[in-house]
Amino acid sequence: MNIRNRISLIALAFGMGTAPSHTFAQAEPGLEFAFEEIVTLGPGLAVGETPRGMRNMIPITGGTFEGPGIKGTIIPGGWDWQLTRGDGCTEIEADYMLRTDDGVVINVINEGVLCPPKDGKPVPVRTQPRFEAPLGKYEWLNSTAFIGTLEMATGLDEPAVKIRFYKAI
Repeated sequence: MNIRNRISLIALAFGMGTAPSHTFAQAEPGLEFAFEEIVTLGPGLAVGETPRGMRNMIPITGGTFEGPGIKGTIIPGGWDWQLTRGDGCTEIEADYMLRTDDGVVINVINEGVLCPPKDGKPVPVRTQPRFEAPLGKYEWLNSTAFIGTLEMATGLDEPAVKIRFYKAI
């Protein structure tokens, strides 16, 4: 058997050089509500001008969250690290912990960009959260893609934001 025939035989054995027998149609992703947080905030701390922009820190003082199959409180002590850029937009990166009603602690890192209104119309704020949950009941948070919405919470005695998280399905 010559070298050319050997290479062809090896390629066929590994499925190389053949057209796929089927294709997969990718469905458009959808969104499914996961849970909503009301996050209470303390007074901000202006760090000052940095090479990247104006840095501020907003303490996370507590709050609550609830959704299908998940509910609890936000542990005080997290921070929202904000950077206002030269274009007027503010990068947000919040890092905080949740405690579910059954005692499980989950880390949240939620990032997004908040830009000033254009033409008098508010710009929606979207976030990209990442969760780190212990193995068990809530480990689905570790391997699911999410998108969040962020807005000021109203009707409370202290400053707060409302964040709604949606699972990509």
